[in-house]
Amino acid sequence: MNDHSVKKLPHVTTRKLFEMKAQGEKIAMLTAYDYTTARILDRAGVDVILVGDSASNVFSGHNTTLPITVEEMIYHAKAVVRGVQAETSRAMVVIDMPFMSYQLSGEEALRNAGKIMKDNECDAVKLEGGRVIAETVKRITDTGIPVMGHLGLIPQSIYKFGSYKVRARDPKEADELLRDAKLLEEAGVFALVLEKIPADLAARVTSSVSIPTIGIGAGSDCDGQVLVINDMLGLSTEFHPRFVRKYVDLNSIMQDAVTRYVDDVRRGGFPLEDESY
Repeated sequence: MNDHSVKKLPHVTTRKLFEMKAQGEKIAMLTAYDYTTARILDRAGVDVILVGDSASNVFSGHNTTLPITVEEMIYHAKAVVRGVQAETSRAMVVIDMPFMSYQLSGEEALRNAGKIMKDNECDAVKLEGGRVIAETVKRITDTGIPVMGHLGLIPQSIYKFGSYKVRARDPKEADELLRDAKLLEEAGVFALVLEKIPADLAARVTSSVSIPTIGIGAGSDCDGQVLVINDMLGLSTEFHPRFVRKYVDLNSIMQDAVTRYVDDVRRGGFPLEDESY
């Protein structure tokens, strides 16, 4: 195998995630919205790639996740799936179902979930919410489409909550979230994202359900963690929640590189003779 060859590895499945939880092996999940990033994440060993509706924010520049459409999600998903297939084909690819693609009726939710799966060759879809969507989740999973759940801070309901503050600090809301987690498990979700809730509550949920939990701002006792790729790479400069660890400052690195390029072009320093034909 030459230096450019990539070893094909066993694809991460829902069963694999259950096994990882049982064995205490943490699940690493990141978002991606394009072919190039998906290739990098898959090669780096990420277990799950989420094509998040956060593309509405970091790709399209909207203030919330609400404006993105099913068609736009499919566009991003196709690119990500191709990126994974071009590398090790190991990472599971999960697609967010966008706002109003599953809330109106179970029939429409099933139709949109099926369209997303058929158009992308992805592995699963993700829905936000608890008991209100439990029947919809069951209808989708009963047809054989894997569903990942999402509780706590659910960005598609940001106008209802009125802020991005931590959810379920109140004992009543915490008990409701725990009940919702169990309802979603019964409805057939294979994993559950827990966003911005107290760490002790996330630990309770994780020990109370047999499905893996994926935390984002929910402490270290979850079965895995997820971050938005733009945040952990330091590309987003306006967003500084305490749960984001910035592993590199790509914003500064890229700006410096572009500044040097512009300077080279303007002073005639690029291209040089050995960079020309």
